[in-house]
Amino acid sequence: MVISQSIRTALIGAGPRGTSVLERLLANWSAARPAGARLHIDVIDPFPAGPGHVWQPGQSRLYLMNTQSFYPTLVPEDPGLAAPVAGTTFDRWRTAQQRSPLPELTDDERAELAVLGSGDFPSRAIYGRYLRSTVEELLAALPDGVTIKMHQAAATAARRQPDGRFEVELDRGEPDGRELEGGALDGAGTLTVDSVVLALGHLASRLSPEQRELQAAAAQFGLRYLPPAVPADVDWGVIPAQEPVLVRGMGLNFFDVMGQLTEGRGGKFVGAGDGLEYLPSGQEPIILAASRRGTPYRSKATLAGYYPASVTLRYLTGKALQRFTAAGIVPAFDHDLWPLLHRDALWAYYTTLVRSQPGAVQDHAVFLKELDEALHPHAHSTGRWEEDFNAVVGRHVHPGSRLDLRGLAAPLSRRRFASRAELDAAVVGYLDDDARRSALGEDDPVKMAIGALHHGRAVLKSVVADGGITDESWVAGLRGWFESLVEGLASGPPALRAEQLAALARAGIVSFVGPDPKFGVARGKRAFTASSPWVRGGAAEAHTLVEALAPANRVALNESPLLEQLLAEGLVRPRTMMTVEGTPVQSSGLDVRPHPYRPVAANGDVHDRMYVLGLQLSAAQWGTAIAAEAVQQAGPVYPSGQRTLRDADEIARAILGLTPNASSAPAA
Repeated sequence: MVISQSIRTALIGAGPRGTSVLERLLANWSAARPAGARLHIDVIDPFPAGPGHVWQPGQSRLYLMNTQSFYPTLVPEDPGLAAPVAGTTFDRWRTAQQRSPLPELTDDERAELAVLGSGDFPSRAIYGRYLRSTVEELLAALPDGVTIKMHQAAATAARRQPDGRFEVELDRGEPDGRELEGGALDGAGTLTVDSVVLALGHLASRLSPEQRELQAAAAQFGLRYLPPAVPADVDWGVIPAQEPVLVRGMGLNFFDVMGQLTEGRGGKFVGAGDGLEYLPSGQEPIILAASRRGTPYRSKATLAGYYPASVTLRYLTGKALQRFTAAGIVPAFDHDLWPLLHRDALWAYYTTLVRSQPGAVQDHAVFLKELDEALHPHAHSTGRWEEDFNAVVGRHVHPGSRLDLRGLAAPLSRRRFASRAELDAAVVGYLDDDARRSALGEDDPVKMAIGALHHGRAVLKSVVADGGITDESWVAGLRGWFESLVEGLASGPPALRAEQLAALARAGIVSFVGPDPKFGVARGKRAFTASSPWVRGGAAEAHTLVEALAPANRVALNESPLLEQLLAEGLVRPRTMMTVEGTPVQSSGLDVRPHPYRPVAANGDVHDRMYVLGLQLSAAQWGTAIAAEAVQQAGPVYPSGQRTLRDADEIARAILGLTPNASSAPAA
């Protein structure tokens, strides 16, 4: 195909996903070298391009990324794609800044970069600086014929015109930011463009009925209710010192809250024997932590790479998945995929156990031979292989060393506690044990079983995006129970966070509510309450309740004026899935058609010149919030690692009228 003489496109959302499309547009334009043609790109976001909302460079350096320096990239490394005109991976950028720092880096940024290693967890602020720097490099290397205008404003509507183009309305607020080289800032007006890319990222969301009740009670009784939010948006100073504060949720956002209310208030962690001790400043509140599990996510193992090198998938393999395709089968998660990944987790655990704790297993060679036979996917039923496997483990493995995979994610399940003090001691024991296992890395059987799930998650992302799974198993299996399991096990924080939380609990700064908490309001006491059916001693009470959760990523619950307009006027619709009972269920993301991803309208039409990338693809892809993965020096390279960059490349080529790139095709 031939690039037309004049193209104008709007990128709505200028965080990492929108910036990836910008980068791919410039790369493909430069490779095509269209003589005399013009490309104009309108970049629209209330926040500066690159970091967007979440990765602002000015936020607290206590907010850490959940991946190490070697992992993320904004720029693809696929030789089958057009070569970048500028930019590199975060790790290479980090190294370059250590050799020759950019003049505009702040003292805090220079200090962090000076000691930041490839295996360390960067702050979100320094990753935001990388994203900002990449945008500046791109703008300084614009190919001939390309112009860019930065609109630091919110898009409030995008309407299709009779000629097929789009009219995009911007709010009229004053822009807040500096002009970037190669582009101008503008905060108002209406744009007419040939195509639109929706890379909206994290959006504000309506509260659930329960959350609205708690918020109303706070207004009525003079309490403080902090709803789900991006942590950097929250004014943590409103929480009083030395008073109890209820914190609901013990996932990744919990550690952000924990850091701001402790180290962020002048407290310090110091080494004490094999662990840490917390020295309070006196400005901390008393944190009462509650979650469904009653414990935080398990921390990451200390590894040389993103995936454990000692774990290789034997069952959930490309060859096994090709058999479904060859047979014309759309796999079901519980019936077809989980039994394979379950085997991989069991094999990883028990082979590591034999290697690292030989005394826990009798007759090593015989055990491994029988284990291999029991796990081999024979024609026998799912129930039968598990019976055979349990028999083998029963003959050879000490009872205290057997794996309870589901139990790993709920270590307090069905345990009763006579007091919160008893519960606190149990959680501290769990945290100490988890940190110890993380330090063992490849030599810990539990962490290697989790490592197999981590490998498997990368494979499952391709399965979901490329061939799909049945609606029933998406609703009941993948999103119904597995997502919660694998996030609690494999998406945890650095091990340092577990050590810090244990130190805070020992110092009396943090206490725990217990599993399955019920929240309410004691109207007579004018206080929020939380209690667990598994813990005696009365409800925890506080005048402040913090939701340590991100806003719900559901397009039907969003509070984005743009997305609400698109839904109301039928230009887009949420995807509907069917349960096994035949009941329609509205999914979290937009209904889209690949490739590239284009939204389906309410009447079933597909818009050829509107594209979707990122979080709003959560009904077509799984794990959309995770950054693109740089190519690692060792270990497997999964196609899902740079999928978002290939998606961006597909969008860019479609906008430019170029034929699809072979490297962007679905991977086997």
